Amino acid sequence: MSRTSIKTPVNSPRLLASAIGVAISASSAAHLAQAAENTDQKNERNSISLGATSITGQEQDATSYQVEKASSQKYTAPLVDTPRSVTVVPQQVLKDTAATSLQDALRTVPGITFGAGEGGNPQGDRPFIRGFDAQGDTYLDGVRDTGGQSREIFDIESIEVSKGPNSSFGGRGSAGGSLNLVSKTPQARDFTNGGFTYGSDQTRRYVLDVNRQFLDNAAFRLNLMSHEQNVAGRDTVNYDRWGVAPSLTFGLGTPTRVNFSYYHMESNDLPDSGIPYGYSSPTATAHVHDKPTDGGDSNNFYGLKDRDFRKTRADIATFSIEHDLSDNMTLKNTLRHGNTGQDYILTQPDDSKRNVSQFGTVWRRANARVSTTETTTNQTDLFGSFQALGFKHSYSTGLEFTGEETRVSGYNFGTSNDAQVCNPGSIPSCTSLANPNPDDAWNSSIARNYNGTNTKATSRAAYVFDTIELDPKWLLNVGLRYDTFDTVANTNAVPTATTPTRSKIKDDSQFFNWQAGLVWKPMENGSIYTSYATSASPAGGLVGEGQETNGFVTGINTSDLKPEETVNYELGTKWDLLHNRLSLTAAVFRTEKKNARILVDSNTYETTGESRVDGLELSASGKITDQWQVFAGYSYLKSELVDPGKNGNRQGVVTAGSNKGNEMPNTPKNTFSLWTTYDVTPKLTIGGGAFYVDEVYGDAGNTVYVPSYTRYDAMASYKLTKNVDLQLNVQNLTDKTYYDKAFAAHFANQAAGRTALLTTSFHF
Repeated sequence: MSRTSIKTPVNSPRLLASAIGVAISASSAAHLAQAAENTDQKNERNSISLGATSITGQEQDATSYQVEKASSQKYTAPLVDTPRSVTVVPQQVLKDTAATSLQDALRTVPGITFGAGEGGNPQGDRPFIRGFDAQGDTYLDGVRDTGGQSREIFDIESIEVSKGPNSSFGGRGSAGGSLNLVSKTPQARDFTNGGFTYGSDQTRRYVLDVNRQFLDNAAFRLNLMSHEQNVAGRDTVNYDRWGVAPSLTFGLGTPTRVNFSYYHMESNDLPDSGIPYGYSSPTATAHVHDKPTDGGDSNNFYGLKDRDFRKTRADIATFSIEHDLSDNMTLKNTLRHGNTGQDYILTQPDDSKRNVSQFGTVWRRANARVSTTETTTNQTDLFGSFQALGFKHSYSTGLEFTGEETRVSGYNFGTSNDAQVCNPGSIPSCTSLANPNPDDAWNSSIARNYNGTNTKATSRAAYVFDTIELDPKWLLNVGLRYDTFDTVANTNAVPTATTPTRSKIKDDSQFFNWQAGLVWKPMENGSIYTSYATSASPAGGLVGEGQETNGFVTGINTSDLKPEETVNYELGTKWDLLHNRLSLTAAVFRTEKKNARILVDSNTYETTGESRVDGLELSASGKITDQWQVFAGYSYLKSELVDPGKNGNRQGVVTAGSNKGNEMPNTPKNTFSLWTTYDVTPKLTIGGGAFYVDEVYGDAGNTVYVPSYTRYDAMASYKLTKNVDLQLNVQNLTDKTYYDKAFAAHFANQAAGRTALLTTSFHF
């Protein structure tokens, strides 16, 4: 069996863990003498935990769940005066909930679900925001972070979630919103934070965060992470990853700041595609409101240890320079080069041939992908404030140039992988629904297939934002962005051993996006706003790293490649109460996509489709009392496929049925999250959370779904000494069996069962 994998140094996670251990020991010995003096100046709640290395800060609100302003300069007003729904997940929430991944972190934000990937739609983070796929709408420090990834958060300070069409901020896509991950950066002080987590299912995690100021205005910071775990309630599955993130800043506290940073993360997993949907009838030709079926044992794993694997890699280098031209004007330039990739073969438990109801068996369908995405971006921003015509302006303007290239290929398998109909014991690629054996041998062939698709894209953009203070009670927030997006996809296929074929699809798009919001401040600590915003999704906007409604499809005409457009109408209010310690928000909205590309006849597409989401969102974050914190939210989403066109297969051939009037996939009507902590004593904190997600459909036909669920978490932390903290987290306290990712067909991903994590963290 031949595999081309992303190379990882031998035992690199173990070597990194050893290095972290040595560094922890060395740092402890060097700083014990000064520990008491240093820690007296630190907030008693400052500590680190599983994957969320806290920065020991001097600000009084360093441990607060409340955030007053987003990090991006494109937000030209504090959050209370920003006329759109924005949720910031701060470092303390990441720490207290023991989050280690992007999906963990976003569990605390209602209105977001995650979709599953396979081969064509890659494995990795695939968030749906307000019902719209946002897998290409993640940003790192304000710059688009491309490529299929499963993102770690060991080097992340906070996560900013902007809901509603957001192309004026970030460009293409963002129909439902976008995510901005804020990196940890060097600080003008010395500190060493570290921690190790031992938990159930052989969880072992080590993190280290070291900051050193080596000149009056220069500092270096290093974040390290090593993580190994099995998964509670899932046989055989394991995840193994490590990462390193150094950064260097010159000019701290001066008018000119220069920053160099690098991020590297690798993983090597035995992945899990979860549980198959079961057809309700052996004679049915399609699912009829069917849900996952596990054969009576939710631990069942339908993959093959001898065949399945997933390896990923991410390398991101950033150079930025920021200069204060005056007290009210700053110029910043960011240059970034990123390279991400993944290589996998995983088993998709597929019941498309109704084996479950006929034979009690499951087809072990192999999905494979080898992909690499390379991106280079230069972004220049000018921002500040000025007075003109009697009005105060807080502005941000900039230029962006980006080149992207994705190369996708895969593997060829022996004919037994295509058997599909699984008579009991007949074919190696089939297994029992009730008692699968992951140790079954894979005796068929696997060969690397170097044919695939190369997609290149070039984008150029100019944008401007302004918050205009019409008078102390009225603010006007406006933004405008112009983009050009040129993309070309070249596909190589080999229908015979000697005759390769090639196809090429090309598109050049230009589009404007804008937003406008009017804010009324009846009091200084509150606002009432109304806003309008747009987004545009050009053809091929994911640059080969995912399937999309406006993707490149063989046989379409260039006239069918117009960008899809989405608009949002929103009315909301925001208030900072209890001496400005607690932020409350409420918003009602309508999001409409009016020119979605749909199939109107076999191999004939038009941009005439329409989908709509009407919704309500509520949130609360901050301190109710000095001891009691809360981070909570509720989302109601009423979605409808107003005009989805005709049903068709992947080849663009019309099939029977209609999805008109159905709910949008991955769009639960109700979601609720509550996380709260209480300081029982200055040393002891207890907390817990409840997370509810309504029934979610996996497909536009509303034929397969995952049931609703409520998950409960609990935590307790204790300050053992001035330098050492202990924290216990029990996730999924009731050991609930539920599904957190729904695929459009075949399967759904099952979430982890009850997981206990004990973290020992130190800070000097």
